[in-house]
Amino acid sequence: MARPILDPRDGDIEDDASSPKRRSLLALAGSLLAEISLPKLLATWVLLLGLPGLLLGAAPLAVTLWLHATLSQAARIATLPVLGLGALALLAGLGWLGGRKLLRLVESSFWSLNALAVQPAYMIAREGLRQAAERFTPAAARPAMRRATAALGGLLVGALCAAVIAAVWPATRWTGTLADLAAPLALVPTLLANGTELIFVYCAAAAIVWGAADAAMDQPRDLPAFALPEPGQRRWRVAHLSDLHTVGERFGFRIECGRDGPRGNERLHATFARLAAVHAADPLDAVLISGDMTDAGRSAEWAEFFAALGAHPELAALAIALPGNHDVNVVDRASPARMELPVSPMKRLRQMRTLSALAALHGARLQAANGGAPLDAALRPHASEIAALADEGGVRRAARLGALWADAFPMILPPATPDGLGVLVLNSNAETHFSFTNALGLVSAEQTRAALAAAARYPQACWIVALHHHLMEYPQRAKALSERIGTAVINGSWFVRQLRPLAGRAVIMHGHRHIDWIGECAGLTIVSAPSPVMEPAAGRAGFYVHTFLRDADGRLRLLQPQRVAVEG
Repeated sequence: MARPILDPRDGDIEDDASSPKRRSLLALAGSLLAEISLPKLLATWVLLLGLPGLLLGAAPLAVTLWLHATLSQAARIATLPVLGLGALALLAGLGWLGGRKLLRLVESSFWSLNALAVQPAYMIAREGLRQAAERFTPAAARPAMRRATAALGGLLVGALCAAVIAAVWPATRWTGTLADLAAPLALVPTLLANGTELIFVYCAAAAIVWGAADAAMDQPRDLPAFALPEPGQRRWRVAHLSDLHTVGERFGFRIECGRDGPRGNERLHATFARLAAVHAADPLDAVLISGDMTDAGRSAEWAEFFAALGAHPELAALAIALPGNHDVNVVDRASPARMELPVSPMKRLRQMRTLSALAALHGARLQAANGGAPLDAALRPHASEIAALADEGGVRRAARLGALWADAFPMILPPATPDGLGVLVLNSNAETHFSFTNALGLVSAEQTRAALAAAARYPQACWIVALHHHLMEYPQRAKALSERIGTAVINGSWFVRQLRPLAGRAVIMHGHRHIDWIGECAGLTIVSAPSPVMEPAAGRAGFYVHTFLRDADGRLRLLQPQRVAVEG
């Protein structure tokens, strides 16, 4: 048979629909505006921004109205202490009944506000300044430049917010009266103005504080030197894979790279074959896969991933994996304009697919955060509910399984001995419902506290802190500003500060950026993994085998890593 004019194995422009490598972010944004579902956008805006904004704007009026009514009543009868105690009792009761869920909701809403408002504006300002300054700044002066641009970026965003605050102020009103209850609809413009004012006041303060915190913290730098091996030191060999982006079709292309990347899963099979050869020559202690096992979290992609890994049971027995944004946050691999309503069960289904996969990989070896039970044992009582969600969907069923996802992290691989090496597995994916914003990262305070509590139970142990997203932008020049915006952990600098008790005893390992970088920040070694399947033409395709050792002072040190290229 003659070769067709359009060989379908080579793909075409349709395979580049959501690829920032083949299409600019401006072009993707244009397609998004043309194709986005306006009813879903309106419903999502109302649920996530409109109603919270109205409630926020109504809060000052409601409080002043309540105080006025209470004080007036108290002037006639001495009931103010009773009313105050009653209100406190009601709040305490609500907190007791739904405290944990309420705290999670508050934290999620808080960081969602940062993700939607503060972080993008601050990151654009900071990274835009850095992008412009880097070409004129010698390497020795770059840490100072990074501090200055962080502070200046925060001040710039604060000044822009102050201009909005001044413009909106005349439309606001901060006290309520009983007359307002007679015409509540007439209050809507005032409530929106109040909510806007409060949000921008917060954004101005948060951006300035964020910039000051970034400027004051230790700046990331390349690791100055690797450790030298000495006889008698305890060692561990860990292969670090990331961003495998398994596709479900024989000739399928990946979302991000389109035709710039390899088709199908041949490079995935080659990666596991090379890793098996490395393990046979010098046995590994663990195989860490730091997220994005699949390209869009679809069932067919998970099936292909397990088929590839299942051909090497010796590797599967060592595998430790965690969720990436492509595993749980991609709504539609073909269109960045697709979005889901916050109540849609599809996001929960992708999470349950991922949990099921992680339980199959290491469910008997790793503990879930909720009570320290092995992951597979923690999931077993919910197996029928998870299966029903996969078969039938259901909004209420998806809501009931939400706590299961949150309770699973951090997953913990305890050290084999009190002074051994353990692994803290985190979920760093922000709650997004939009393909265009799927890459945002967040590490919750609840996860962080649980991880530090687990580490505190083994005060002599060393730790790998594994997550998908990078915590900060590293001291490397980026080709484009788009590479630096909207992909890092939103609260990365805060998270680094929380990990300071583990300084010298922990290595942070992640993927997401598809680049290899080894550095340090605030006493913590940081290892970024390349992708063995994405962009092989860029020369990055491969993976590393890292050897960790514990020195005489109990510190976790890193030897010169072994780079393993993946051909094909």
